[in-house]
Amino acid sequence: MKTSNKLISVEEIDNYLLVKTEEAQFQVYFLDENIIRLRGTFKEEFERESSYALVKTAWKDQLDDFFKNERKTVEGLPFELLKTEKGYSARADKYSLEINADPFFFKILDENGNILHQDVPERSFLQNDLGQSYHYSVIEDESKFYGFGEKSGLLNKYRRHMRMHNTDSLGWDAELSDPLYKMIPFYINFNSKKNLAHGLFYNNAYDSAFDIDCEHSNYWPKYSFFEADGGDLDLFFIGGPTIKEVVEHYTDLTGKSVMQPLASFGYMGSTMFYTELDQDSDQAILDFVDTCKENEIPIDGFFLSSGYTSKEDGKRYVFNWNYKRFPDPGKFVEDLKERGVLLAPNIKPAMLVSHPLTEEFESHNAYIKTPDLQNFQKDRYWGGKAHFVDFTGASGREIWEKKMNEQLLSLGITNIWNDNNEYEISENQAIAEAEGLKKPIAALKPIMSMMMAKTAQEAILKHSGNVRPYLTNRAGFAGIQRYAQTWAGDNWTSWKSLKYNVPTILGMGLSGVANQGCDIGGFDGPAPEPELFVRWVQNGIFQPRFSIHSCNTDNTVTEPWMYPSYTKFIREAIKLRYRLAPYFYSLLYEASIKGSPIMRPLVYEFQNDLQVAEESFEFMLGPSLLVANVLEKNQTLKKVYLPKGSDWYNLVTFEAFRGGQTIEIPVNLSSIPMFLRSGSVLVEAPELMNLHKDSISLLQLTIEPSVDSEFTLYEDDGESLNYKNGESLLTKIRTKPAVADTEIQFEKNGSYQTKLQDLRVNVLCPKISPLSIKLEGRELTRFLRTSKFEEAQEGWFYDGEKQQVSIKLKNPEENQFKIRIESGQKDLISI
Repeated sequence: MKTSNKLISVEEIDNYLLVKTEEAQFQVYFLDENIIRLRGTFKEEFERESSYALVKTAWKDQLDDFFKNERKTVEGLPFELLKTEKGYSARADKYSLEINADPFFFKILDENGNILHQDVPERSFLQNDLGQSYHYSVIEDESKFYGFGEKSGLLNKYRRHMRMHNTDSLGWDAELSDPLYKMIPFYINFNSKKNLAHGLFYNNAYDSAFDIDCEHSNYWPKYSFFEADGGDLDLFFIGGPTIKEVVEHYTDLTGKSVMQPLASFGYMGSTMFYTELDQDSDQAILDFVDTCKENEIPIDGFFLSSGYTSKEDGKRYVFNWNYKRFPDPGKFVEDLKERGVLLAPNIKPAMLVSHPLTEEFESHNAYIKTPDLQNFQKDRYWGGKAHFVDFTGASGREIWEKKMNEQLLSLGITNIWNDNNEYEISENQAIAEAEGLKKPIAALKPIMSMMMAKTAQEAILKHSGNVRPYLTNRAGFAGIQRYAQTWAGDNWTSWKSLKYNVPTILGMGLSGVANQGCDIGGFDGPAPEPELFVRWVQNGIFQPRFSIHSCNTDNTVTEPWMYPSYTKFIREAIKLRYRLAPYFYSLLYEASIKGSPIMRPLVYEFQNDLQVAEESFEFMLGPSLLVANVLEKNQTLKKVYLPKGSDWYNLVTFEAFRGGQTIEIPVNLSSIPMFLRSGSVLVEAPELMNLHKDSISLLQLTIEPSVDSEFTLYEDDGESLNYKNGESLLTKIRTKPAVADTEIQFEKNGSYQTKLQDLRVNVLCPKISPLSIKLEGRELTRFLRTSKFEEAQEGWFYDGEKQQVSIKLKNPEENQFKIRIESGQKDLISI
């Protein structure tokens, strides 16, 4: 076993420190004011830098040119190195790194002297005789642990042992299964007593594991550890001090979420059933779309399962069309487009040895090779033995792109569903190109799925010009958010999955992947019972990816109308989803610039409230809306904890509640418990039925104005890349409350010509009705009859039941305007 227990030397080299111990050495970079890199190896020389995950570096990397449009190279912060009684101290900006000499360990402190991270003395970094490397960290009783990518179970992963390994986890247990499809070796350590958060990211794509006090030894301080089967222990400390800031800084390092089309927030139909019909699958799908419209259920897309690629033997062959099922694929794509529905075909990166394109791919050197480089590696896959396309080599990417163009993009398809891309290759020494570096597949399995997404993105951009790609990936590594939306694979149909899929999504959001979801209604297993299906849709409408997808084991198809007497509940839930489209799109924009999750655990927004540190099932949709869905069978009363620090308003009854308490509300099958946060702005589009064809001409704002607040509405054309050239519109909506007045300010910035024509501004006024309302100093007409108000184009009406004022106006052309609500009491008696 190799250890690192005694410091040998510390040397300043250019912009980093070289730290050597008896059997390990480390490079230390202060990348920026929030990120410290501690890169360790037990080899005599560091391997050449070649990271697929990073978009920010302060060192030369072999892949800099490959990622030239994504990666930024910075100088790194200067630091001051001092000799201390126990070793050395290096300080730069907000954080200092202490290097203890004997025993050797690192300690990171903030500017107030709080210890944020410390290695376990005498057990900091080690490598066992199998070549597995370990890093041990001291943890505290008050700490909570969030993130770790795609994981089952509760939000806080304390006392869990979790593997980092990609698997095809069909029918996974939402509470217990591990590992799943994605591998993101990053977590947030939140000390709830000190109210301080930081993150640790291990930039290592080998199979690995985290243990958070699941393993426990009385001979050591309480600890966690990270173990990697190979590669460097390349650790990045991510500073906070808030959870929000940790996520933002982590995504500074690995990338922000890609802006996908507005229509990606619509309902995406899907099922394996239609593409397994003997013939005329295209007509079945078109009928499904038409039936949605007959039932007044909005729809914007269809994920096409891989049955469209089946040949006579029933096996899947990527880039093959089954013409019995789809006689004219081009016409089918056009028929869907005419209905306002995109098509996202399923493609898979492993090709059965019987695939008719095998020889062509082999001639292009497109597959991963055997360890001796003499043959192409084969392994188990769906349908038999298969070769695996090497997306870390230019030749593999080129032939893949060529076939995408010929078979899919040439039909007008600009949306791709990357599936079954976990790269479960058992021969770990099989060789991948790795941009000419020739690395074992063990070092790159989760990278392959990410590069598969990058390849599809670039292929669509080359072929379709200015059209914005829409990609969905099942597997991935840190940074997958730069290219694709993700989903958590083939979940099991059960009440437990409905419930525990929530913290799985929340954990992904804290791991930098803001745009993700789970199959609604359950993928694997029998059809969901009616109540379960309703509750799943009511919950699923808040997930960034909303798709009802199924492969039911009882010969049924999970469709919105499968239980006719319950269809009204499904319809109303999906319509609510569409009302929230401008809110979702604005949240995606925020994710693209700050890395913020769309679905957020309560602790993300209310870190000061210790009651929410363990909450796994209630969540915030953006900053404004608390969602406490019904997740239990036969529930008629729902307990809801409302975080302290805000007041809350039931969006059904508009009853007001103080934060910091648990309330109990009655629920029925139509209930979707939602609470508006004080100081919030919620934007909705009431009349949307299709995001491809309907313009957002009417915008409804619901504002709680008791405290200063701000929300940024984001608009662009929703489908092109013009936003990258500045063709977007940001409207900052601010509220400024005073003793008797409230001012709502609107400030527009950008060149996009909005299609908004009308605004309806609903402002909560629970204490008193306004006396007057003015738009830029001009008094608006007050209506005392609802019917007269609804007929008018401009004016206001006070709803005493909801205790809110509703204001109607045409969207002003001016870039800045304000609405002033005057609420002084009018004396009707005194003379």
